[in-house]
Amino acid sequence: MSAERERLVDLITERVLDALGRKAPAAPGAPSAAPPPPAPPPGSGHAPPSGGADPETHERLKMFTISGVRNSDETRVLAEAGAERVVATPGYCPASDGLARLIDHTLLKPDATREDIEKLCREAAQFCFASVCVNPNWVPLCRDLLRGSGVKVCTVIGFPFGAHLPDIKAYEARRAVEQGAEEVDMVINIGALKSKDYALVEQDIHGVVQAVGKATVVKVILETAMLTREEKIMGSTLAKAAGADFVKTSTGYGGSGETIEHIQLKRDTVGPEMGVKASGGVRTKEDVEKLVAAGATRIGASAGVKIVRGEAGEAKY
Repeated sequence: MSAERERLVDLITERVLDALGRKAPAAPGAPSAAPPPPAPPPGSGHAPPSGGADPETHERLKMFTISGVRNSDETRVLAEAGAERVVATPGYCPASDGLARLIDHTLLKPDATREDIEKLCREAAQFCFASVCVNPNWVPLCRDLLRGSGVKVCTVIGFPFGAHLPDIKAYEARRAVEQGAEEVDMVINIGALKSKDYALVEQDIHGVVQAVGKATVVKVILETAMLTREEKIMGSTLAKAAGADFVKTSTGYGGSGETIEHIQLKRDTVGPEMGVKASGGVRTKEDVEKLVAAGATRIGASAGVKIVRGEAGEAKY
């Protein structure tokens, strides 16, 4: 590392720590910090940047990419000091505290292409979504594209009808995790639930939970539009008893599933211990806010980018 770069790194570190209210340790034998430069005369057109760096330092910072950024405060201070690009610590995302962190950015169309999936992953990394939700064949690609981004890879199991045999669902889930999935959204056996074969329904869910292990999030899709109130309550109860992490409203292929009443009923049934995911027709930021107020803790949407931008998206999923 050149002496010029070393001096810049020391300067940046000192300014960041000072801005964050901490004191930078002095290097052995380092001279004491020079007093800040005097303010330029009014009307000179050379006001120092708001971050406190003098104009010369501000220009020099543009020559470098600053690595090791750990939080949004440091990002802001470095930007104000003149840095035009920062490299964040793996998993850090400047927008991670916002609405985007509730959204599973979803593309489950059977005709989705590799180019479509690559775009989905770029958007997910850019907007800091909670995950991308894709069909199982795309999991390895998403794993590679999103490694280190903080965005998880989610896939679907027994999708979209839930009529697979329990051992097939368990195998599909285990293989998905082996290939890089960190979350799985499984479709409940709808026919078994409506037939009151509750033992089969719980066995079906529990098999997936066991197959993926405790480190993987399991969401159970109930296909709410096809169920009575009693069946919604029973399906949610069985999902909780089987060890799932979330109950979810809809595949997006069986009718709308995201009504406020559906979310409130699921939240009342499972209590605060489980997550509730709303999906199917979520189109706007206002939709998301209402669903979250009703008890949703995750949103499945193909219109995630438009939602976080405050635009209206198409209700594809």
